[in-house]
Amino acid sequence: MKKLWKFPLLLTAFLIVGGCSNNGQIEEETETETVEEVFVEEELAEAPSYTYPLSGMEAEEEATHRIISVLINNDPAARPQTGLSQADIVYELLAEGTITRFVALYQSQFPNKVGPIRSAREYHVDLVHGFDGMLVAHGYSPTAKKLLSEGKVDHINGISYDGSLFKRAPERKAPHNSYITYEDMIQGFVNEKGYVITGEVPALDFYENEDIHIVGNKASEVEVNYLGKNHIQYVYDEASGYYERFNGERKTVEYETNDPVLLSNVLVLETEHRVLDDQGRRAIDLTSGGRAILFQSGIMNEVSWENRNGQLIPVHDGEPVKLKPGQTWVNIVPSNPGIKEALSYD
Repeated sequence: MKKLWKFPLLLTAFLIVGGCSNNGQIEEETETETVEEVFVEEELAEAPSYTYPLSGMEAEEEATHRIISVLINNDPAARPQTGLSQADIVYELLAEGTITRFVALYQSQFPNKVGPIRSAREYHVDLVHGFDGMLVAHGYSPTAKKLLSEGKVDHINGISYDGSLFKRAPERKAPHNSYITYEDMIQGFVNEKGYVITGEVPALDFYENEDIHIVGNKASEVEVNYLGKNHIQYVYDEASGYYERFNGERKTVEYETNDPVLLSNVLVLETEHRVLDDQGRRAIDLTSGGRAILFQSGIMNEVSWENRNGQLIPVHDGEPVKLKPGQTWVNIVPSNPGIKEALSYD
């Protein structure tokens, strides 16, 4: 964006004055000086006024592409995944047993290909609904299927498009081998379903880069465990200013390029989990709020979380806590045994 600034320019004009005397002779010519102030306009470049709503990064124009949310498999057989490094936000929640699943939200950039894709649960649908996002999944639980059939969120599902929009990777075994491209996502949303893919996008609160000053307790290494078995680690690198993520001993990287996932914010929050059936499906409370810990710049702070307009927001003294621009990872752990048992840091 450019802004017009007006600057005064002084123009000097010389006026020659002459006249006649009473006897008709020409009097001596004299010069008088007048000054006129004229304003001219000059264009000056102004700092970018747009940012991406889920990452806080600078944008060249207003970002109106609706959020695309993808259910990504985190079974050991599905690692490393494709497309995680381009997500603005990743929510990590338990699926069955101690295996987690990711809800990856894309808005500032979109992966050429993403996966492996797995099935949706009711709480996944609720997360996506809070952002008015579009959902990509391959399969669904009975409750999630009901919500989707009722139109709670716009979606495409590999159950209906397996082998067409969703492709199987031959080097991996089902159900850990379902992938989709961005081109096919848009084909499904627009041409198959007729969804509108632009609109107003909810925005989170971010620091402006020059205002970032994080205070708190030092914590450059963070470990999150799910029921004592599935261990995730985040390691802060001061040189880059980002956290790297590890699942066990294995760094979280892109499958095809080996590029690491780099995070600006790590939020760990606790909430009630209930096992629903003998397959280990769960109900997860995403509305009541509770305890949380936020990690930024190698610093930790105890905060709370609240559900505001369907979005899980870190809060301190009733006010939203600002995030650093960049990618955010949210680990949602059971309140039994609780965040103190699930979390350690150094």
